[in-house]
Amino acid sequence: MSISSRFSVGIHILTLIDFNKEKASSSEYLAASVNTNPAVIRKIMGMLKKAELIEVRPGVAGAKLAKELSDITLLDVYKAVHVVKENELFSMHDTPNPKCPVGKNIQQTIEPIFGAAQLAMEKVLGTVTLEDVMSDIAEKENIEG
Repeated sequence: MSISSRFSVGIHILTLIDFNKEKASSSEYLAASVNTNPAVIRKIMGMLKKAELIEVRPGVAGAKLAKELSDITLLDVYKAVHVVKENELFSMHDTPNPKCPVGKNIQQTIEPIFGAAQLAMEKVLGTVTLEDVMSDIAEKENIEG
């Protein structure tokens, strides 16, 4: 299993909206860049709007960022698109054998480790902004373009 692609698509959408800020970033335009269906984009944009990361107006094509790139962290995006619930990044198997010494104790043993790992990942995501992502993209474009 892996983290939902909504996370990477959410980062893609927000970065592209800023990249294209002089024009309207419609769901069709964004979907072409992500290479997915516009309905998928609209669903994720709804999540980003609810988290107050973008502004969209009914009947008007396009969206704009509700905050500066430097004020949006990857953790904000991660939480906005409901990748996982708190302390549920790692799934625990449900019914280990209680008659086995390992089965009886494994969940209590590894659950705190899983929680610490999730917190560490979220801490890293909180240190990276969309401005960092955009800067890296711009640097790659200058080198490779």
